[in-house]
Amino acid sequence: MVAEAQDLQQPGWLVGATEGDSLVLRAGGVWVVAKIAALDRLVAEFDDSVSSSSVQIDLSEVSQLDTSGAMLFYRVAKAFESQGTKVAYTGVSESHQPLLQLVEAAEREPHDVELPPENTFVLMVERVGKSVFEALAEGTALLNFFGMTIVKLLQAFKNPRRLRFVSLVYQIEQTGLNAVPIVALLSFLIGLVLAYQGADQLRQFGAEIFTVNLLAVSVLREIGVLLTAIMVAGRSGSAFTAQIGTMKVNEEVDAMQTLGLDPIEVLVLPRVNALLITLPLLAFIADLSGLLGGAVMSLSSLDLNIVQFMRQLEEAVSLKNFLVGMVKAPVFAFLIAMVGCYEGLRVSGSAESVGRMTTKSVVEAIFLVIVADAVFSIVFAVLGI
Repeated sequence: MVAEAQDLQQPGWLVGATEGDSLVLRAGGVWVVAKIAALDRLVAEFDDSVSSSSVQIDLSEVSQLDTSGAMLFYRVAKAFESQGTKVAYTGVSESHQPLLQLVEAAEREPHDVELPPENTFVLMVERVGKSVFEALAEGTALLNFFGMTIVKLLQAFKNPRRLRFVSLVYQIEQTGLNAVPIVALLSFLIGLVLAYQGADQLRQFGAEIFTVNLLAVSVLREIGVLLTAIMVAGRSGSAFTAQIGTMKVNEEVDAMQTLGLDPIEVLVLPRVNALLITLPLLAFIADLSGLLGGAVMSLSSLDLNIVQFMRQLEEAVSLKNFLVGMVKAPVFAFLIAMVGCYEGLRVSGSAESVGRMTTKSVVEAIFLVIVADAVFSIVFAVLGI
């Protein structure tokens, strides 16, 4: 019986002949991956087709052999060995012998390997250590990006023609004007809840009037700007990452670099400058909305009229408290914009990466905002502000 892969240039062939109780399979020609489809059909004709006490596979006439061809010969030998037939190779050249041994070792060794038992404590320490090193690497890369952004920002201010005012105005609208309703509504509700909870506690001491003081100091110094920064991180920071990440997936950033445009100037600076402008304004709106929410609760539950509320508010509020809150806004804005753009530029390859980096940017931005707020609090306490 003869079966041959039809290829006019480099055919591979396989011939089977019975000699007594033995079957001799003679192979020749080229057995490489380029001919794998035809060779696979060729080999399939001999799988389990003949019952013999022993099989010899003669490879003396094989001119070329790679791992794919060696795998086909191994498959034939394995099929006969599964019936209890002894299989032996003959006529194997010195250059082909290592391939046959490699294929056989690759098939047999994984079944003989016993994995060592895993120690839970060691695995936990390994995961913690890996996370620490990844966090350090992430922090270093983010610090490098921070320095690059500062340099590009200073260069752009030195040469204002490099600032893209159309993109800046568009980003101001997206991050500022469109965010006013949600920021104002949530701040109003937070102010209302804060005044209600504060009044409930102060009523035990007959000091309900100081609810206004509590409301004013907490909203102006902390809650207004911090709540605004968290909302902007979730809303605008994630949008920055998704927009730039989608451009990375579509290779628009690569095309931009090919045209000689700097992605930092084109994509990052307009977003950073926009947030530097809009977040302080949003924080100011949040302060007013929070005070308004507290006023609504105070007028309805504390038997105060508007004149009493305004007089107490005037006594509680100082310019220092207002500035303490507002000075944090540009710092929070820069952190949010920087992290959002940085994670967007790190997107690679797929929509899954866009989603993963978007989630990561929101978490990192909120974390850095809270850390920065804690640093501000410590510094102000040390300075007695």
